[in-house]
Amino acid sequence: MPKMKTKRGAAKRFKMTGTGKIARSKAFSSHILTKKTTKRKRGLRKSGLVDDADMRGMQKILPYL
Repeated sequence: MPKMKTKRGAAKRFKMTGTGKIARSKAFSSHILTKKTTKRKRGLRKSGLVDDADMRGMQKILPYL
């Protein structure tokens, strides 16, 4: 059985935490920022976690993360 390939685009966007969860950056923070509140933009700077419902798909595209 050959090695599985990692989706390189996904590997650049996600990192594994120490507890085995997958960290991600939040969306909607790159442009059209004038209409967003300061509080909302500040929250978008922080990282988020991949939801449990999406973990199975993430393990397929990132087998060695």
